[in-house]
Amino acid sequence: MTTPALPPPPDLLDGATQRFRRADRFAYHYARGKLGGDVIFAELLRQGLLPATPRLLDLGCGQGSLFAWLLAAAELHAAGRWPADWPTPPAPVQMRGIELMPRDVWRAAQAFGGAHPQVRVEQGDMNHVDFGQCDVITILDALHYFDHERQREVLMRIRKALAPGGRFITRVGDAASGLPFRLSNWVDHAVTFTRGHRLPRLYCRPLAGWKALLTDVGFDVRSQSMSGRLPFANVLLVCDMRPRPADAPAGHAAPEVSEALA
Repeated sequence: MTTPALPPPPDLLDGATQRFRRADRFAYHYARGKLGGDVIFAELLRQGLLPATPRLLDLGCGQGSLFAWLLAAAELHAAGRWPADWPTPPAPVQMRGIELMPRDVWRAAQAFGGAHPQVRVEQGDMNHVDFGQCDVITILDALHYFDHERQREVLMRIRKALAPGGRFITRVGDAASGLPFRLSNWVDHAVTFTRGHRLPRLYCRPLAGWKALLTDVGFDVRSQSMSGRLPFANVLLVCDMRPRPADAPAGHAAPEVSEALA
């Protein structure tokens, strides 16, 4: 399991979550729990995984919690309250989110306002919307919500949308990890159901399958455990573009696991 070597700045969580009070109680408390309890947000900053001034696209962005986190980090740094032993946080020039659930899009609109200079959250399906051009694309814990063929299609479109030197960051579950995977999938089922997603099936893969798929699409992939103190099977994949002569799809050889909901 992975835990941050150092805790995030103490004011970061408060700064990132206050704006969600403008929406509803759920938005605020969800942001507190997610940003404060999920190790991935601190690790994105502690490891310096985002470039200095990116155009960021977050697919399946929810209410925009990642955007609020990055804005708060940039504000703390500008105020001289950023820890010297952490990398300088990014100052994104554009943060665009795509979210399927209208209620989360509404919460984002309340939190950021309708004319935020950097943040825009749109209602839509990542399988169909235009990704535009960007420097970093993220999908955190959502790539397994649609079938294997569409996973490949989305990943190919992501690669085409990234500028040269771009990066794709995603977190997936390792279907080969036994009980931790089953436990994390059970939690995933419960959370998605309570949030209004009616998913008849999840389309999972072992870590080797995810890495094979991403490599086949055209990325160089690094992986690390990203469950924090929780007994889950979450893995962070940092995927950098690899030059290749053509984007034609190759064979569908990556191992696949489909899990029907109980």
